Amino acid sequence: MKKLTGKKVVKIEAPYTGISIKDYNIEKRRLQLELLTIQQKVAKLGQRVCICFDGRDAAGKGSTILRLTQSLMPKYFRTIDLGIPTKKESKYWFHRYEQHLPKEGEIVFFDRSWYNRALIEPTMGYCSKSQYEYFIRKVLDWEHKLIDNGLKLVKFYLSVDPEHQLYRFQERLSDPLKFWKFSENDFHARKKWETYTKYKEQMFTHTASPKSPWVLINSNSRKESRLTTMLYIVRNFGNKKFVPLTGKDVTDTYTVEVNGVAFKGLNKLQMSVLSELMEDHENHDHSEPKIEILDPLKGSAVK
Repeated sequence: MKKLTGKKVVKIEAPYTGISIKDYNIEKRRLQLELLTIQQKVAKLGQRVCICFDGRDAAGKGSTILRLTQSLMPKYFRTIDLGIPTKKESKYWFHRYEQHLPKEGEIVFFDRSWYNRALIEPTMGYCSKSQYEYFIRKVLDWEHKLIDNGLKLVKFYLSVDPEHQLYRFQERLSDPLKFWKFSENDFHARKKWETYTKYKEQMFTHTASPKSPWVLINSNSRKESRLTTMLYIVRNFGNKKFVPLTGKDVTDTYTVEVNGVAFKGLNKLQMSVLSELMEDHENHDHSEPKIEILDPLKGSAVK
């Protein structure tokens, strides 16, 4: 995974190359637990988080968002996937997206963002040259203002090569449950691969800043790109010291004893919430309840 800041490319750890399906599922659950913890914090503090996914057709944007949101509380997140803009929306481009930005306590995921105007729209001739140039000049100022007003913004670009894209197109066309994902526009856009690439590079050059960087993720491997995306979010908004691939499965259960009463079958998050509640109790009560956390495998106390 690479983080683009202006014209500078900074490499970021992506430790999931060649991961097995077993390890993938364990790591996905670990990261989803961290994401749920982040969401609880966002809701509690009234924060506003916006996570954008852009990239070519079949780059894996929708499937990555699906895994990110799989275990989140529905009340506190939205996924935005806008269709073809009306003439009015095309004219007032930023306003089209402003009305979908997160409210306090909410995370919003964009499956293609306002950067359509920097990518597929000029590639396919869906916007004028002046509209494209206006967007490129104004977008960073617009984003910086939103960030200064408290919005937490992440811009992911999922990168797929021509061979993997073609394979996924063929997969969609041959699967009766996925054929609807392929459109005639996908076919035409593929024929303009080099034109799209030119606009992509211009976008990276002109629309990345230290305050609003691009995060580029190689999405040729679905498993690796999904986990890498989750890891980036966890380390930026939650547990900065999250250690990948420990092999610890969060489906393990714990037993917590409070004043001799056992609370059994708890997951790690439930255990941490109960422990936090008891810490709050200790801060307001001179009596000190005895809390003992038992190892899920051995049944012995964990210190």
